[in-house]
Amino acid sequence: MLLSRQLICKNALSKGYPGEFVASYSSLAKPERAAQKSFREVLQTQLNDIEKAGTYKKERIIVSPQATAISVDGSEGKILNFCANNYLGLASNDDVVNFSKKALDEYGAGLSSVRFICGTQNIHKQLEAKLSAFHQREDTILYASCFDANAGIFEAVLSPEDAVFSDELNHASIIDGIRLCKAKKDRYLHRDMKEKLKSSDARIKMIVTDGVFSMDGNVAPLPEIFQLADKYNALTFVDDCHATGFFGPSGRGTEEFYGMWGRCDIINSTLGKALGGAAGGYTTGPKELIDLLRQRSRPYLFSNSLPPPVVASGMRVIEMLMESNQLTARVQSNTRRFRTAMTKAGFTISGMDHPISPVMLGDARLASVFADEMLKRGIYVIGFSYPVVPKGKARIRVQLSAAHTDEEIDRAVSAFIEVGKQLSVIP
Repeated sequence: MLLSRQLICKNALSKGYPGEFVASYSSLAKPERAAQKSFREVLQTQLNDIEKAGTYKKERIIVSPQATAISVDGSEGKILNFCANNYLGLASNDDVVNFSKKALDEYGAGLSSVRFICGTQNIHKQLEAKLSAFHQREDTILYASCFDANAGIFEAVLSPEDAVFSDELNHASIIDGIRLCKAKKDRYLHRDMKEKLKSSDARIKMIVTDGVFSMDGNVAPLPEIFQLADKYNALTFVDDCHATGFFGPSGRGTEEFYGMWGRCDIINSTLGKALGGAAGGYTTGPKELIDLLRQRSRPYLFSNSLPPPVVASGMRVIEMLMESNQLTARVQSNTRRFRTAMTKAGFTISGMDHPISPVMLGDARLASVFADEMLKRGIYVIGFSYPVVPKGKARIRVQLSAAHTDEEIDRAVSAFIEVGKQLSVIP
């Protein structure tokens, strides 16, 4: 086995680092210790097992801005992208990018600080105010990501006297966040928490659910959840990352989809999908909750502030959404076009009229091969398999964007039909 430093030098040379730098670094190489060698072997065994199972995830390299048509390393010409969370097509929108550039010039690249020391600029407060107005909530707190928002809320708010009821298919960030708190934890069967609520005598009862489940595209039954919350005196928490900005008539998310805007007690969501596509997450809800999170939430207290250009891009997208629902309407019509055509062709499409439109295949290796064949035809999609989804539930998760044209959607459907027949997925 090559020495670890030799491996580093070999990789450095392949990346074009100066030879003299690599040579000087190589001279410092030391024999690999027994513990290091054993560690490598343990890791490589696990990697080999993943490859044998057909679930090894290879990262394709994009060499262009995120958009519906992208350049992919190793592929000729533009590739149509149908697997980004870029639901409104604003990740490289000129207006959003220019607004972000202006903030870069005015406020700098970053704050080098957490919020409570010297990391709060006026634009952070402005974005929090805009998000509160957009959701019609009392206050909002920004995080580096929605993963951090989910990691930071339950531990800060819930005690051993309390109970949290979490859908079994909730996002990994919710699962990890709940693990950190000391409340009683109950995981309920997907979309069914009635019996667990009925038997609880906790001080605070919190029902926690994704608004839209990201692997399946199905929507939480909020009317039933709100009804049970009223009956058993519980709070409701919704992670609306795959709904904010584009789901519901004006993009206000899952609540609005059901005609119940303003009913949820706490919403966590992201700036990293429809709202600019960069980074950042937030919690919006009662003022007292937000005040407490600023005092106790560890990811907020110990993470750098969001960079000004990211804050600015989020602000601009919120402004655009409050001015018009045109993009929201477009992504919804694109979704109907794709789902209708694919179902007619004989594919099984999971979910509930959501831009997440999983093409169900079942077999992990088949999903991987299917995605590779689609790339050969100029369509960028990814196969999802265990552990991202349950075993036997592998799929191609297609995601529609407001920026997709009718012609692009029809071209993707044609490619699906061609590959589906080639691999005997459809007759």
